[in-house]
Amino acid sequence: MSETVLLVGGGGREHAIARAVAPDADLYACASNRNPGIAALAEEMRAIDERSGEAIVAFAEDVDATLAVIGPESALAAGVADALDDAGVYTFGPGADAARIETDKAYQRRFMVEEGIPGCPDFETFDDMAAACDYIDAYDGDLAVKPVGLTGGKGVRVTGDQVTKAEAKDYLREADYDRVVLEERLVGEEFTVQAFVASEGRRDAGRLRTTPAVQDHKRAYEGDEGPNTGGMGSYSDATSTLPFMDEADYEAAVEILEATVDALPEYKGVLYGQFMLTADGVRVVEFNARFGDPEAMNTLPVLETPFIDVLTAARDGDPLPELDFDPRATVCKYAVPAGYPTEPESGALIEVDEESVARVAEGEGDALLFYASVDARDDGLYTTTSRAFAVVGIDGTIADAEAIAEDALAAAGDGLRIRHDIGKSDLVQRRIDHVARLRE
Repeated sequence: MSETVLLVGGGGREHAIARAVAPDADLYACASNRNPGIAALAEEMRAIDERSGEAIVAFAEDVDATLAVIGPESALAAGVADALDDAGVYTFGPGADAARIETDKAYQRRFMVEEGIPGCPDFETFDDMAAACDYIDAYDGDLAVKPVGLTGGKGVRVTGDQVTKAEAKDYLREADYDRVVLEERLVGEEFTVQAFVASEGRRDAGRLRTTPAVQDHKRAYEGDEGPNTGGMGSYSDATSTLPFMDEADYEAAVEILEATVDALPEYKGVLYGQFMLTADGVRVVEFNARFGDPEAMNTLPVLETPFIDVLTAARDGDPLPELDFDPRATVCKYAVPAGYPTEPESGALIEVDEESVARVAEGEGDALLFYASVDARDDGLYTTTSRAFAVVGIDGTIADAEAIAEDALAAAGDGLRIRHDIGKSDLVQRRIDHVARLRE
């Protein structure tokens, strides 16, 4: 019997999920925007706010959904997975309580300490911003200033890197946050490992499976300059590691994910670990309770194991299948509206030449286009205040994949801003050299 899968969300991450699900299931989707890439793959795409559990459950019942996948963290925080599970639709995504591993950064750090999860930085939590400012003054070193709740990847300020201590204090006074976490600044190279997780199982029975490491690029401008964004692009290598890592670094990250899942017996869905490879080993920057965006666009296109097999095994209580990946590198680059992320311009009519993108790759390579925060209307495709679309180049090496991504961006059209340096050899080499210095 064919599965009927309901997908919640309308961004680039969800387009990647849709592409992974659609060949093997009847796909339905809902989101507050109309993503043309998802709409082309789905039997129906309905306009529903991603946080509206009642409306999403009604849609699931209308289409007789047998499975659901939740993309955005806002839906998890709103308890949409709980609502669908309660309605009898197995949902690959944690309930709101388990999703606190992402949605409440103070809880995340307390959890790590209480459960003995390795890699936790020194931290303190404050609900009094004056006291937080005093702590910044007194702390002997640099700090990461993190609002406790969701900020779309754009709320963190790091002293000694992005801001001075005085600017960090001004940020706290002006931002009107209820609670913040102040953490020691981790210095090194960031990478992400995403894991598929089934609830109430054992590791040795196939509860957790991991995907290759990816490096995201949060800063808005080339050379890692400017404010943080939701992610301007990312790359993965043809193996499970990245050029600046070794296999022991990857295994250390996997062990942290395993320990985290062991302490969360009800957790299911994707657990995203963002790590920092430091002079003292692998440390935890944060956990997310869903696929990364853009990292989903690196990992799902090279996943050779049918994603539907992961979903059905998780639902049915079977061991998750061993994951096979196409041994090729990927480079993802986002096109974003002018002014993103601080003062993004929205409502611009854009044109994307899908056929030209598809013709870019030759030989063993592939060029894929993923729509993100765009809105397809009767008269065309419009930008929103977030990232518009991404292209992914896939080939045998990072350099070759990057060349495909660049050509695909040129074919897609213009009028949007891009970080062209992502995946380029000189930037990757700087990462390698940085880690080599740390290891010395």
